Amino acid sequence: MKLIIKYIAFSLLSFFLMSSCTPVKSTYNSFSSIVQSMFNSTQIVENKIKDPFLADTKLAVLWIGHSTVLIQMGDKFILTDPLFTGTHALLSKRLVEPGIEPQDLPDIDITLLSHLHMDHLSFGSLNLIESKIKKFILPENALAYLPKYDFKCREIKWWETIIYDGVKISATPLVHNGWRYGIDQAWMKKSYGGYIISYDDITIFFAGDTAYDEDLFLEIGKQFNDIDLVILPISPIHPREYSKARHTDPKEALQIFYDLNADYMMPIHYDTFAESYDTLGEAESLLRREMLTNNLTEEQIKIFKIGEQKVIIK
Repeated sequence: MKLIIKYIAFSLLSFFLMSSCTPVKSTYNSFSSIVQSMFNSTQIVENKIKDPFLADTKLAVLWIGHSTVLIQMGDKFILTDPLFTGTHALLSKRLVEPGIEPQDLPDIDITLLSHLHMDHLSFGSLNLIESKIKKFILPENALAYLPKYDFKCREIKWWETIIYDGVKISATPLVHNGWRYGIDQAWMKKSYGGYIISYDDITIFFAGDTAYDEDLFLEIGKQFNDIDLVILPISPIHPREYSKARHTDPKEALQIFYDLNADYMMPIHYDTFAESYDTLGEAESLLRREMLTNNLTEEQIKIFKIGEQKVIIK
């Protein structure tokens, strides 16, 4: 019986580590943080927004948590990496509940998926908001993993551009990976990426997860100029020798902001779930330190609380 329990525990842990963004080399700390989170109460978001539509607004953003962002561009709503469930990959419990109730979402014109990891592609979350989604855009080959839903789906390859209902979507490469279960890394080589979203003279860059590569981001900046807002991950940070190949820390995220010559940056992918060795609040603290060093203000770097909505461009 003890052997069976050990096998089940090891299998669950391996499944989590291979299917999420948590570094495999930080197994002990990651698992310790995850176990601890299971016994802590999930933080409540007070005064959740019931109707996120803002009239006469060109660009507004609501942070739902992790990489889930509700973007209003004029009369259009874009949703990224929808994650509304209480856990992901069976083990990792939310530290903070989602910033809006699924039923209070507006109809979503376009939903974007950055990659297949379980903290980004959540089938349980898609079940909750299926009736809200009009168009679901995924990376190359990702449809093979998607169950049958009522909404329309469309894969998009790196550097490809599509226009849907007046919104222009362009996919870009990033520095991450596209597999979901570990064993599929041999063939899921391009099932991840970022998105350039343009509508009504507003342009956004969304990266659900990426490491830093100077040549890549300078090239993206060259191909897509006049970017208003970049939405970038700033965690997990540690252990840096491992995470650097997959995840930007706050300093590297700011470098992408500079490389793309954007007007505003929104940090994401922190303080929603346990992130490797990172302590709660560490990513934001390091970001604020870098902002001071670089004379950046909160007018330029838009730091959100989960559940907070801000108008970026009136």
